[in-house]
Amino acid sequence: MDSFWTAIILGVVEGITEFLPVSSTGHLLIAQHLLGVHQSDAFNVLIQVGPIVAVTLVFWRRVVALLTGFRDPGLRDELVKLAASFFLTAMAGFVAKKLGMELPETVLPIAVATLAGAGVIFWVERRTQGRELGETVTWPVVVAVAAGQMLAAVFPGTSRSGAAVIAALWLGLSRPAAVRFAFLVGIPTMFAAGALQIHEAIGAGQTAELLTPQAMTAFAAATLTAWLAVIWLLRFVQGHTFVPFAWYRIAMGVALIVLMAAGMVR
Repeated sequence: MDSFWTAIILGVVEGITEFLPVSSTGHLLIAQHLLGVHQSDAFNVLIQVGPIVAVTLVFWRRVVALLTGFRDPGLRDELVKLAASFFLTAMAGFVAKKLGMELPETVLPIAVATLAGAGVIFWVERRTQGRELGETVTWPVVVAVAAGQMLAAVFPGTSRSGAAVIAALWLGLSRPAAVRFAFLVGIPTMFAAGALQIHEAIGAGQTAELLTPQAMTAFAAATLTAWLAVIWLLRFVQGHTFVPFAWYRIAMGVALIVLMAAGMVR
């Protein structure tokens, strides 16, 4: 029974934090440290697939419209820009994998990235004060969103979705439009990464670990909570800035440093 509760907790942590600008990698690593568990790569892959399914369900009407409305100039333009941002992100991911970049096993790099990310959010939000933010995704935004995702891949704790959204906001895109575009780019990006990781897990003989009741439970928990988190965030950004997330990141970064000093995490 304890293993099922652990799976639920990890699934909820992953689901809530995957699309909020707070770093799901950091939260998941911290949760595993505090629970005293080290899940298999197959388990971690599966709970990361849950949020992908969730965000696809939230945006399924838009996804269908984009895939079937190529004759519409507006939809075609958006699809081309999404494809371009995905391509840039995929190429960067391919290079990072070839260079052997791995996620950290300690929380120190995550604490540093968490605090740095808070500073960036404060700076961008202050920079946008009084500016009229637009709804049109420009080519600089396309590149910036891809760059934000690349940055998060290199520096875990940055937050993939957070970096992409803040980059788009920095270039003048409104918060709702930035969130929507970043999340739509994230669908093929995360599906591709998830499919590759599942393929590697199967190739490593971990098929059975992908299908354990605990892994399935964590997947379900991550999917449900991510769905709720995405819906909440889409409503939140209609009338709020990202400043509360910056304060949260500061609190989390300080807490991580205190936990490391106390020897509770490494």
